[in-house]
Amino acid sequence: MLSVLDLFRVGLGPSSSHTVGPMRIAKRFLREARKSGELAHASRVEVELQGSLALTGVGHGTDKAVILGLLGFEPETAEPDEAEAAFRQALRTKALQVAGQADIKFNPLSDILYRGDIVPELHPNGMVLRLYRAAAPEEPSFTRIYFSTGGGFISSARRLSRPAKDDAVEDQSRSHFSFGSAAELLTLCETTPMAIDALILANEDERRTREMTYQQIDLITDTMLACIERGLQTEGILPGGLEVQRRAPDLYRKLKAGAGVNEREALFDWLNVYAMAVNEENAAGGRVVTAPTNGAAGILPAVLRHYCCDDDGTPIRSKARRFLFVSGGIGLLYKQRASISGAEMGCQGEVGVACSMAAGGLAAVWGASPAQCLAAAEIGMEHNLGLTCDPVGGLVQIPCIERNAIGTVKAVNAARLALHQSGAGKVSLDQVIETMRQTGLDMSSKYKETSEGGLAVNVVEC
Repeated sequence: MLSVLDLFRVGLGPSSSHTVGPMRIAKRFLREARKSGELAHASRVEVELQGSLALTGVGHGTDKAVILGLLGFEPETAEPDEAEAAFRQALRTKALQVAGQADIKFNPLSDILYRGDIVPELHPNGMVLRLYRAAAPEEPSFTRIYFSTGGGFISSARRLSRPAKDDAVEDQSRSHFSFGSAAELLTLCETTPMAIDALILANEDERRTREMTYQQIDLITDTMLACIERGLQTEGILPGGLEVQRRAPDLYRKLKAGAGVNEREALFDWLNVYAMAVNEENAAGGRVVTAPTNGAAGILPAVLRHYCCDDDGTPIRSKARRFLFVSGGIGLLYKQRASISGAEMGCQGEVGVACSMAAGGLAAVWGASPAQCLAAAEIGMEHNLGLTCDPVGGLVQIPCIERNAIGTVKAVNAARLALHQSGAGKVSLDQVIETMRQTGLDMSSKYKETSEGGLAVNVVEC
């Protein structure tokens, strides 16, 4: 099974499926082309975006991500300013210097094909990349098909065409405490007996030293908090043409001044400002953590900042680790048994999953039993079922930024409800995950990250 650290990845905004994933795909394509020997003979590269990648690719910065990936950038290490400069250079020269060799022709206006009319059966986020030789400019010499499957995960057509055994996502390692369902996770916690975070940590111990795991999870925490701080301090208009004003800095100033804030309402305000700060940074192409996606990247950091840090924002490591291990474990269930892709599930697969993860993680921080943590996660998703993904202008701004704020408040309330719940709930986490999956499959494609329905067609772009 996957590591929880596979769910929490550092990358650039605005989208894990439309930015982080395509960047990884482009880099992987180069690696495979180099291994085949064809890269050395290439004179031109062509990229075909299919389905949701084509329909909302411009708004999500997919074209930029592809170019950066072909230039060798990686989401985890790319510096926004350096990446922007390289992107602009490629646009000016209409060529890519790949792997230190001679420039390969690449004109984004003609070599990126937007095929929204093609919706692949394996996954709606399809990418086809082709190399051409100068001697045969009409016939590709090397072709690969990939899919961006949500949360920055990518897959080849060959791998997606093979059904996963026992609903488990394929991975090289086998964990001692493997689980494919919430019921199995709860049974493991009862029989060991171990708390969810302890069990998850034991699985991570089989991959790397505990010190390394702590270093990586602490880096995730620090990156989340740094993103909040940037978002609280950075003013201006978000890119893309909607003229959306950053709101987090102004709200933050008001909260710090204490003006007009009723004590009973202050909790919502603080959760809102932290979540909005992250998603405004994401919309601007800043550095964020996929949690489990970029479109839902504000929920977990907001809860972590408010409940797992000192008043000055210093993380309390024990709380932050517990929160992220439990949240990550819940996220693995959604990844294994359904999907975290907005193009497959709608926004219930992004904000809904993040809300569920945060609810379960916060319940753990508050001392909940494993059963209560899973109940919190169930409540967090149950009341996000059917949530559509309908970004105005294909941009991760409206309704995405506010939706993260609302999802954060929902997560806290779900954890509270679970702690006050006596006995097992009528709906299990496994049942709600399956319901989300079925709902996503039944949902019209116009509500699944295509910008062909909902707010995307009813809000006039300015």
